[in-house]
Amino acid sequence: MKGRIFGLETEYGCLTPDADPRLTPEYIAARIKDWIFYREELGIVDMHYRGRDEPPGNGGFLFNGGRVYVDMGHLEYATPECCGLFDLIAADRAGDLMLQRCLEQLPMSQPAALIKNNIDHYTGATFGCHENYLVRREVSFGRVVLPALLPFFVTRQVFAGAGRVGSYSDLYDGATLAGDDVDYQISQRADHIVTEIYQWIQFSRAIVNTRDEPLADWCQYRRLHLLVGDSNMSEYATALKVGTTAVLLQLIEAGVVPDIRLLDPVEAVRTISRDQTYSWVVQCADGSHTTAVDVQQRYLHLAEYYLRGSDAEVNWVLDEWRFVLDGLAHDPFSLMDRIDWVAKRTLLERFMESEGLDWHDPWIKSLDLEYHNLDPARGLYHWLAEQGFARRVVTHEQVYRAVANPPEDTRAVARSAVMRALTRQKGRYVIDWDSVYVEEEHYLSLDDPLRSYQHEVAEFIDECSGRRDDIEL
Repeated sequence: MKGRIFGLETEYGCLTPDADPRLTPEYIAARIKDWIFYREELGIVDMHYRGRDEPPGNGGFLFNGGRVYVDMGHLEYATPECCGLFDLIAADRAGDLMLQRCLEQLPMSQPAALIKNNIDHYTGATFGCHENYLVRREVSFGRVVLPALLPFFVTRQVFAGAGRVGSYSDLYDGATLAGDDVDYQISQRADHIVTEIYQWIQFSRAIVNTRDEPLADWCQYRRLHLLVGDSNMSEYATALKVGTTAVLLQLIEAGVVPDIRLLDPVEAVRTISRDQTYSWVVQCADGSHTTAVDVQQRYLHLAEYYLRGSDAEVNWVLDEWRFVLDGLAHDPFSLMDRIDWVAKRTLLERFMESEGLDWHDPWIKSLDLEYHNLDPARGLYHWLAEQGFARRVVTHEQVYRAVANPPEDTRAVARSAVMRALTRQKGRYVIDWDSVYVEEEHYLSLDDPLRSYQHEVAEFIDECSGRRDDIEL
């Protein structure tokens, strides 16, 4: 998509073997991280502190432009900066493939499992899938972007939700919903969102994190950091989730600002997710009522009118957005090959019917997790994909390539080239998203994510090593 940078950060759950109490999730996360950098050599580790909770060696940047690190005891993978929607999907899937491949190589008598979901049924803990979008700073973030998009983020779960068995209620978060206990809901994160916006994600899970950290030129850009989304197994759902958001940001930056307001966005997040009738009624700020699908259609109509024909990826998003909203309005379960919450519910209901179980059986919660298992031999989503029941948007070849190769049209390719050069010489370095320091003397600014910096990288490597001829760019 023209002029738009986006990326995903995924936190993975870990199920450990019961037979060996020494194999804790924290231990396995650290071993996988080490395997990636020291055995697979897919990147280089950090030499410096990235904060009080990220000491040297806790993680590092990858040659594909992304990052892997241990965050609060669990693995986290951040994709490289992408401006192509399908580049992002390939990079996201490459993270899954990379982590699973390393897990399989660890010596364990019984296998552990990496789970790409957002909840722990047994402790009530939640972990996130965070989305990042580059936004132009001249458009007011607080007065324009957030009010225009909050209703969109609240309602897009109807196609972007990953689905979950049961519900979660925290007595201390102030939530007072009638009928707290539900058998199944469409979003995993909905129960854990307690406010609309907040700056510090460690203390309050908001729909949007407002910390102003662009990781780019502060004068030109701001970063939209979303906390409300689920981790999708479906490539199609991920592409539609990110693509529709990027399209609406393009619309707003063009001066077309949707005027839609909900009375209570946080309550609407939960009520939509828990609605067992799938009518998804929400109340607007003026007291009237509408539905989540109607809200999405209002956004779609504006985007169609102003952005149709912008480029091929925008057209793909608009076509699929319309197709999915029509399907949701008439029969959500016709979208089993596209939407995670539909596919998961369909599988679980068929299993319960065949085994004579109900939603409260512990087996069902286990199968809920197995839908998200990264192991192709065990994961229910992977079984659907193998049977041809899950729509793909990238090829296996694209995913394999994205394991070690960055997108060629963003600064990720520059960072990767510098990193590969650093592996062939000894020296201290500090790698970050927007800069590289070597030996505290040499500095390369990467503050424009939309540039590949080919000339600057060649000069920088030459300056650091004094030998350009034996370095491949």
